[in-house]
Amino acid sequence: MSPLELHTRALELAAGVIGTVQPEQLVLPTPCSGWDLRRLLEHMVGQQRGFAAAARGAAPDPALFRDVPVHGDPAGAFRRSAEELTAAFTSASAGAAEPRLRLPEIRDGEPFRLRHAIGFQLLDTLVHTWDVAAALGVPAGTAAAVDRDEPLAAALLDAAGLVPAGPADRAPGRAFRERHEAADGAGPFDRALALLGRDPAWAPPAR
Repeated sequence: MSPLELHTRALELAAGVIGTVQPEQLVLPTPCSGWDLRRLLEHMVGQQRGFAAAARGAAPDPALFRDVPVHGDPAGAFRRSAEELTAAFTSASAGAAEPRLRLPEIRDGEPFRLRHAIGFQLLDTLVHTWDVAAALGVPAGTAAAVDRDEPLAAALLDAAGLVPAGPADRAPGRAFRERHEAADGAGPFDRALALLGRDPAWAPPAR
């Protein structure tokens, strides 16, 4: 199965979770420190638009990845940016030679093969979908859905293993925390979370 097909599966899973978000839930805390659900969804939409620009050959400009307001329609904003991203990845995949994308947030814009860039975006999509589900109090469903899909779970683990893990890469304020050991018997999704420094048992703080 191609990276693009797996990426499409990830987007479909994300759209299903985001489609359940109600406007009053946009203020909920998320596993992303300091971000409420609105900010997380705006980040996801911005990342999709940024990856789309990179697939079209844009220079590694952080402004292209900036958050995009979702207003009161997070599902619609996500769907539109997902369609833009899928179209850009599909077009980039159609050439005879595999293009290289430059991503400002990964190794200072070092060029990556298209398949690796799609893998990174797949990871971003799935992990942030779990973040959304965790904010809503239902993270187990997302993890289980990925674990049941062996090709998708393998792609997620591969991408998580490629994320830089040096001290500077996992410093405070960076996207991911230091790696830690997954619990005995952990499934693929929880192992990926461990590689990224996420806590599978995260729950919103008590009010």
